[in-house]
Amino acid sequence: MMNYKKLGKWGVRISALGMGTDMNLGDRCDEAMSREMVRLAYEAGVNYFDTADGYGHGHAETMLGTCLADYPRHELFVLTKVGAKWKQGPNDGGLSAKHIRESCDESLRKLRMEYVDVLMCHRPDPATPLEETVRAMDDLIRAGKILYWGVSNWPGGLIAKTNAIARALGARAAAVNEPRYNLVYRFPESLIFPTTRAEGMGNFTFSPLGHGLLAGIYKPGEAPPTGSRAAVDAQNPVTRGLYFREDRIAKAQEFTGIADELGVAAAELAIAWVLHQPDVTSCIVGAWRPEELQLDLKAAALAIPEDVRTKLDALFPPPAIPAI
Repeated sequence: MMNYKKLGKWGVRISALGMGTDMNLGDRCDEAMSREMVRLAYEAGVNYFDTADGYGHGHAETMLGTCLADYPRHELFVLTKVGAKWKQGPNDGGLSAKHIRESCDESLRKLRMEYVDVLMCHRPDPATPLEETVRAMDDLIRAGKILYWGVSNWPGGLIAKTNAIARALGARAAAVNEPRYNLVYRFPESLIFPTTRAEGMGNFTFSPLGHGLLAGIYKPGEAPPTGSRAAVDAQNPVTRGLYFREDRIAKAQEFTGIADELGVAAAELAIAWVLHQPDVTSCIVGAWRPEELQLDLKAAALAIPEDVRTKLDALFPPPAIPAI
């Protein structure tokens, strides 16, 4: 059974698992497969669908809109993002008021919706004043085009500063944050979650499998399997920089052994671990095939025994809380 959690202090309730659309819908998945993926997620109780204006070079939003048109809008929670530079025009990127407004309008057309539940700043934009971005988001809320707004890949200090500016302007503060988070990359526990907790924000986390590392697909001393994220050119800088290292691959193999002892797939255990973390509102899964998504969805019902959690903390220790 799917669990639903409040978005931080805000009233809306979000499914514990969210369906991501990067590198699958409108990209690796044709329309038939995309429809099947969305159907599986929806029937499992997923109400949160995560996309971005630049995913699939703009095709992900279009495909998601096509697939979601089959379902009641009031049962869906749809998030898209703005800010990443994926077009060539001088204002086709960043977080200026102009780009935010124009990107939002284009996203709504592609998604075939009158509003999105969240519009998210994909990454910080040091070239634009924070007050401009905050006011642009508040204007869209007042216009009824978005219900909430949020940030992704922002440091904790910048999140706090942004929401302080929102309060000073009498504008709606950011309601949700989207950080990278998994057993290998636990830094948000010390660097992000204390801030989002204090701000009453939710957290939608991505990369629960560490680009496949925690699914056990990489082997020590071997090249990444064909078709894996570490073998995809577009993913190499992130995957190789953060995950595809011999020490971490070795630990991932130990992790796979723990999952085997529990009688579950490594991917299932990795996602379930994220769902057990109190600061996580929803965990985004980015399956490329229906059978992968079916496995991911099983994690929503997996209880992790205390002794297993202790083993996981020993294998992947939490980061130290920095002194204030």
